[in-house]
Amino acid sequence: MRIVHPLAIAAMVGSFAFAAPAIAHPKLLSSTPAANASVPGPSDVTLTFSEKLMPRLSGMDIVMTGMPGMPNHRMKVTGFRTAISGDGKTLVAKLPRPLAAGAYQIAWHAVSADTHRIEGTVTFTVR
Repeated sequence: MRIVHPLAIAAMVGSFAFAAPAIAHPKLLSSTPAANASVPGPSDVTLTFSEKLMPRLSGMDIVMTGMPGMPNHRMKVTGFRTAISGDGKTLVAKLPRPLAAGAYQIAWHAVSADTHRIEGTVTFTVR
């Protein structure tokens, strides 16, 4: 029977304590406006994720999917740029003017340190 040296055991246990955390895909934690909310016309849209984002590879499109009297009207919102906030986890779109009444969909894509592109949507209504 072979005896393991106590220093070898200590080194093995110590290596687990200093192991790098696993890199995970970013997850959408919250949005403003919130998913399925009915809100007054926002002048900005924010998406907060679980991981720091890569600014050049993350973004969003905002589409009006319906408006009063025209439920199937699709029109892309233009004139805004996205930026990452100081925490690195929040994607912000500053709109040139508050959104008009109607139904909207945010189609977002996010990339963090793992370099895998994750996509999703958030819908809300402006009253």
